[in-house]
Amino acid sequence: MTTSGEHGRQVQRKAAMALLAHCDAAEIARYLGAIAVPAHEELREPENGLVMVRGRIGGDGAPFNLGEATVSRAAVRLATGEVGFGYTLGRDREKARMIALCDAMVQSGEFANAVETGVLAPLRAAVISMQDRKAAETAATRVDFYTLVRGEG
Repeated sequence: MTTSGEHGRQVQRKAAMALLAHCDAAEIARYLGAIAVPAHEELREPENGLVMVRGRIGGDGAPFNLGEATVSRAAVRLATGEVGFGYTLGRDREKARMIALCDAMVQSGEFANAVETGVLAPLRAAVISMQDRKAAETAATRVDFYTLVRGEG
């Protein structure tokens, strides 16, 4: 049985991994380079591979194999013992390594705050800003069909 502290860390870890997977590798590298990265070793050298993508018709139909997608993965261990895993779509081994490093740091009591404030918070703000910009661009092209007058003849 997990304690609420463990559950909170798992939720934080899951949110961090989702954020990092959606960010650009150059942005992750820029913010990660600005903080003190702890000593670590590669447990699994970054590598590329394939995964089977499954789909469902209508969201609730029987699952079927849609096709394959390229992924990169890596695993690192901090000198303090925390193990981090990184996965990302595409062939970006360095991004997978950086995600694994951030994952390990999020689990560490010593480095969790540094990675949250130095890497995750700025990336989260950039993602929210981009989403807001796209929403504004989309709203600008919105057509309100109730204001159109139907011509009779």
